[in-house]
Amino acid sequence: MVPSSFTRYNSCVNLDDTIVAIATPTGRGGIGIVRLAGPQARAIAEPMLRLAHALEPGRAVVGELVEPEESIDRRHNESTARVETAARGGPTERRSAEGTTTATISPRTRVSAPQEQRIDEVVVTYFAKPHSYTTDDIVEISAHGSPVVLRHIVELSIDRGARLAEPGEFTMRAFLRGRIDLTQAEAVRDLIDSQTLYQAKVAAQQLDGALSQRLQPIKQKLVELIALLEAGIDFAEDDVSVMPNAASLEHIAAVRTPLEQLAASFAYGKIVHEGLTLAIVGRPNVGKSSLFNRLVERERAIVTATPGTTRDLVSETVGLGGIPVKLVDTAGIRRALDEAESIGIRKSMEALADADLVLVVLDGSQPASAEDDELINQAAQRSSIVVENKSDLLASPKDVMGAIETQAPKGQRGRAPHIRTSTVTSEGIAELRAEIFRHIAGESGAAQETGFLTNVRHQGLVRDSLSSLEAARIALVNRVPHEMLLLDLYNALGPLDAITGATTSDDILNLIFSTFCIGK
Repeated sequence: MVPSSFTRYNSCVNLDDTIVAIATPTGRGGIGIVRLAGPQARAIAEPMLRLAHALEPGRAVVGELVEPEESIDRRHNESTARVETAARGGPTERRSAEGTTTATISPRTRVSAPQEQRIDEVVVTYFAKPHSYTTDDIVEISAHGSPVVLRHIVELSIDRGARLAEPGEFTMRAFLRGRIDLTQAEAVRDLIDSQTLYQAKVAAQQLDGALSQRLQPIKQKLVELIALLEAGIDFAEDDVSVMPNAASLEHIAAVRTPLEQLAASFAYGKIVHEGLTLAIVGRPNVGKSSLFNRLVERERAIVTATPGTTRDLVSETVGLGGIPVKLVDTAGIRRALDEAESIGIRKSMEALADADLVLVVLDGSQPASAEDDELINQAAQRSSIVVENKSDLLASPKDVMGAIETQAPKGQRGRAPHIRTSTVTSEGIAELRAEIFRHIAGESGAAQETGFLTNVRHQGLVRDSLSSLEAARIALVNRVPHEMLLLDLYNALGPLDAITGATTSDDILNLIFSTFCIGK
């Protein structure tokens, strides 16, 4: 269904002209694609192509990119005009856009007749309306990925009447014409920006309409409640009974429960979308950098036997369970010996405060110190894992049990999970990874859920809807007239419509699509 914002937005954006843009990233590559969309896409593209056979919907055609005859004629006429001018007034210099002289024309210069010139070998794909991404006619020209060639295709297209596309304009057209809803449009951007395969899979689920499908039954229940109350008010004189307050409260609860579950999914969805930061903190020489290297799976941080080697923050992003995790190795926390170390320690404490998850690394072969106790107490204010490193230095099982017992600081035993590791033998590294992922996914196994919230905009709208539902519940309890109750219910429905784009302001649409890359 075409969004209600279509008519308003159509007055601001011309959906009837033909747009063009390079659809592949900036730079050189094996292949580059120029996309044209609009009613004149085929008419604009065909004169610059010499194809093996005519364009057919849904088929790729091999051909050549050539200079259109009118472009050659125009340059020929310009050259002829310059020669005639030179004949009347002497030699003239032609300057490039940069202002440098590129040629000198004298009255005796001969201008050769126009000849068609081959520029590149291309593959051209034609998608006929309405069976295309934007529901327009679309022509995609795949050439070799030379920026010069791709820009030239765009320039030729503009010369023939196309307009350079705005960021996200192809996807905007798909949305405004009802091809996709707003959650699917935003999923396109998320899919392009994904850093891990799992992020790409989640974005693909959203692109298939997972969130919209989860919202649909919630909206349906809310609309049914509104309809029942409206009927009771409008047809009261015809003996149509008004829904009792108790039944109305049950209907509101039936809407609120799944909506609250959806709101709760944002805690995991935000991590999936944005990743999280994990800080590795501890005293000097407990093996923080060695553990960092193990998790990164390469020698990223310098490791020596000398305490205080790390003076600055060292960071690297890795994928754990498909989630981008930014690992931050920090300077050893102790009484600083010089100014540089003091700055490093201050940065370590800032990293601890800013991190989503903290690994507090202890020397598992020694009893916990007062500094260890203080560090674990600070990390306990946020999600944390205590890592008892250097287990390979423990001589016997008795030593192991004794070390574990002494590591747990007073008042903190059992509050944070303890993992025993060795960066020398790799003992416990797999268990540590699993524990980190358990913190990411949560106990509920949210990783198996589909249609969860990954977008701050969506989360805010769901919260707005829940607030209006709570206002409706309070109104019922206080026996407020149903006419006033309906206002709260309509206020609860509006944000849910805004998630999918059924009712979304032009400013919000501009903000969303301006974050897209040009050509998508």
